[in-house]
Amino acid sequence: MIRFLTAGESHGKALTTIVEGFPSNLKINIDDINLQLKRRQLGYGRGLRMKIESDTADILSGIRFGKTLGSPISMLIRNKDWENWANKMRVERKTTEIEKITIPRPGHADLVGISKYNFDDIRNSIERSSARETAARVAAASIARIFLAQFGISIGSFVESIGGIYPENNFADKLFSNSLPKNFEARSLSVRADKSNVRVLDAKHETKIIEKIKIAKKKGDTLGGTFYIIATGVPVGLGTFVHYDKKLDAEIAQSIISINAVKAVSIGTGFESAEKFGSESHDEIIFKNGILTRKTNRSGGIEGGISTGLPIIVRGAMKPISTLMSPIESVDLKTMKKVDARRERSDFVAVPACAVIGEAMLAWTLAEFFIMKFGGDSVEETKDNFNNYSKKLYSRIKKNFIKYISP
Repeated sequence: MIRFLTAGESHGKALTTIVEGFPSNLKINIDDINLQLKRRQLGYGRGLRMKIESDTADILSGIRFGKTLGSPISMLIRNKDWENWANKMRVERKTTEIEKITIPRPGHADLVGISKYNFDDIRNSIERSSARETAARVAAASIARIFLAQFGISIGSFVESIGGIYPENNFADKLFSNSLPKNFEARSLSVRADKSNVRVLDAKHETKIIEKIKIAKKKGDTLGGTFYIIATGVPVGLGTFVHYDKKLDAEIAQSIISINAVKAVSIGTGFESAEKFGSESHDEIIFKNGILTRKTNRSGGIEGGISTGLPIIVRGAMKPISTLMSPIESVDLKTMKKVDARRERSDFVAVPACAVIGEAMLAWTLAEFFIMKFGGDSVEETKDNFNNYSKKLYSRIKKNFIKYISP
């Protein structure tokens, strides 16, 4: 089993993460981790914080001479804005009076946080519930992404919509029709999407979205949107139908909805499939090029909680960010009187970044299930287990079934 733990506050000294369970001898290049951290910060509509921070990871343990040791990997991401918050966020007892925040923002963790943890200052809720924490997740999941690449598994994403503006031709249709080129890698989608300021795949679509974001900025408002995350090269057999908490799609859904502001997740055609006949929703099984596969991929690469060997297709929906420059109504907890909600430095749109974080969480979940199935204390052992399984998969099916077919 693999796991990771993150620590740190939005305006604290640093974020840290400990990653445990990956096999030894996995080659790690720090540039690959820092690239993912940089991608998380891009996108039109981001706030001033992205101009202050330039996230890079400092590896503290678990790697020697560019390879994993099999021991826990620890990483640190410094908050460059810390110097401006040193007094407000000091670890030691405060020496001067700090203004307490008493006005919660609707839609954020402000009110529920102080209710649950018995705080008298909303700042204590704000700091850990901030999406700043996801930088540590992206760093941790970069190890998973590097691991999966050893086995031909590629992760990518693109933004489908922002503010209700969808493309005229949705690339998702190609994913569901299973009409992609044989050697298609999901990573190529991210390469293409990253060239857009809002991570969409069409220039006209980008122009329309940026105009909508400009309107939101002018109004002091925010926008949400939808995004797709895809994984290619995933083998048949990850996950199980035996236990509810070991189903691949269930764990993917949990990991994506754990991302700040994500309010809905679907696999394959998802909600759309609820409106169709079964004949329009399920994927017909065919025998092609010596393997069993499907004509289409409406199931999103997962059936019965188990991967089918086709691309994993995940769609996420992110709500608009809670902090508004033209705030809506709230209550001042000092007086219990109606006031405008508090303003806090924030983004206008973060859907492009959310999709990148989604890639990280999908990579982590797939790596978790991959190691669960194939094991191995070293990468070499894991590769042997995987190759043995892959070579014998269809010979086992033939052995079990074809002998019953009459000549």
